[in-house]
Amino acid sequence: MKVPYVEDKTTSGGRNTPSETDVSRMIRATVETWKPRHGPDWSDMMIRLAAAGPSPWVVYTTASAALVVILVTAFLVGSWLQIGALAQPIDSHMHH
Repeated sequence: MKVPYVEDKTTSGGRNTPSETDVSRMIRATVETWKPRHGPDWSDMMIRLAAAGPSPWVVYTTASAALVVILVTAFLVGSWLQIGALAQPIDSHMHH
């Protein structure tokens, strides 16, 4: 297998090689003009999530089914423990 020869020492000169001062000037200009953003880019993030996520009707259907399961489970557990409106009435002997 033939591998192209790569020289491991740097060579000076060349037609398209910028000088060290040019490179440092470009880096300095880039660093000086860079401005940090304040806070997250919510609009861009929401657009990316909407494009990548499931369609809204799938989310709403799944959320509705989960809510029904939670409510039915709470109803059954509450009636099994006899708490809430389904509890047995308690006989009280209060004299007025």
